Amino acid sequence: MRIEKDFLGEMSVPDEALYGIHTVRALENFPLGMRAQPELIRALAQVKKAAALANKKTKKLEGRLAEAIAAACDEVVGGMHRAHFPLSPIQGGAGTSLNMNLNEVLANRASELLGCERGGVHPLDHVNLGQSTNDVFPTAIRIAVVQQLLLLEKNIRSLQEAFQAKEKQFAGIYKVGRTQLMDAVPLTLGNAFGAFAEALSRDRWRVYTVEERLRQTNLGGTAVGTGMNTDRRYVFAVTDALREVTGINFARSENAIDLTQNADVFAEVSGCLKTLAVSLTKIANDLRLLASGPEAGIGEIFLPAVQVGSSIMPGKINPVVPEFLNQIAFRVMGNDLVVTLAASAGQLELNAMLPVLVHALLESLTLLNAGIPVFREKAVEGITANEQRCAEGLEKSWVLAAQLVSRLGYDRVSNIVEEAQRTKRSVKEIVLEGREITEEEYDNLFELERLSRAE
Repeated sequence: MRIEKDFLGEMSVPDEALYGIHTVRALENFPLGMRAQPELIRALAQVKKAAALANKKTKKLEGRLAEAIAAACDEVVGGMHRAHFPLSPIQGGAGTSLNMNLNEVLANRASELLGCERGGVHPLDHVNLGQSTNDVFPTAIRIAVVQQLLLLEKNIRSLQEAFQAKEKQFAGIYKVGRTQLMDAVPLTLGNAFGAFAEALSRDRWRVYTVEERLRQTNLGGTAVGTGMNTDRRYVFAVTDALREVTGINFARSENAIDLTQNADVFAEVSGCLKTLAVSLTKIANDLRLLASGPEAGIGEIFLPAVQVGSSIMPGKINPVVPEFLNQIAFRVMGNDLVVTLAASAGQLELNAMLPVLVHALLESLTLLNAGIPVFREKAVEGITANEQRCAEGLEKSWVLAAQLVSRLGYDRVSNIVEEAQRTKRSVKEIVLEGREITEEEYDNLFELERLSRAE
């Protein structure tokens, strides 16, 4: 163990630890046994690298120090030193503990890279030069969320394309449409899958548009956005460096005070994720219903069998992948409330609740980016149609009778349907028996392709 000091006193720090006294204090203060997501740690390291490069460019930081800090940042971005970031994602202080954790690890690792003793690179005077937690942490959130949203947009697109492929595959399979779970009018199985694809296309657009609004940074604004203790040249240099480091086209905020205190854009992102979760829940529920049975339910589609469904009922297969997606969606909806409450809890010039906000937001993104590909690969792409059941449903149902209303009137058709139900005869037989319409007229009236066409 080594002894480190701060103005509160002394504490023991493990000899092998790259972190220091500030991290040890935070570990004792916030002992949740959880760790901040690696996406956030990587994003924080990218901010620190951009700052080091900007300080080198403006000659505020000696070149060899800046290069060592940047090299240490690259290691963290690459996934190294994960054990040295032990802090809980939920913490007081608006993210100060995580920022200090990064500062300490990067300073000690940069010292090692320079071949000097720990302390040669200072966590605050060098690594944190020109920065405050209040501009570093919100910027890191934006980086991590943008990176995950870019991946999410690709995953939504792939799922949308899978449903569009099924729309074409099932275009000629006619089935009973249902409203309020009751027989309604005919449509094709392809129509149903096309509607799923359209809902996802809107979700893609929402994700795309909100991601664009995240590409601003308040770096250089320091504590409240006014830029106190920061060289103005640094403000411009760090934004350029951030674009280079992340590959994301970030722009300097026109009002850093706004970006420092307001978290509304994160609530907007979470709202888009919640809406996506709503769409996914509806789709997963519909697939479970359409596959129900298989003998005593609707059974119009077959979901791929991916695992045995019961410890007591041999041969039972459950729709576990749609259920998996359902539960992810529920978690995303719950996280949206956390983000909403945290975003609304900012006071005056800062929102101290950003740690729990980013934890909930990144959890939602991580779950969606993990769950959507599984849903596509293990459920949607392998769906097949039960064409016989679809046809039988149309034959047994009275859904086609609605088409007669324009010719015979609502009351007369109601009587025909009642008689068909009572006598177990077909609607067609009863209509032709009454000589109210010819067989040719009836067949033309009930041409399925025209009836199921979405116009």
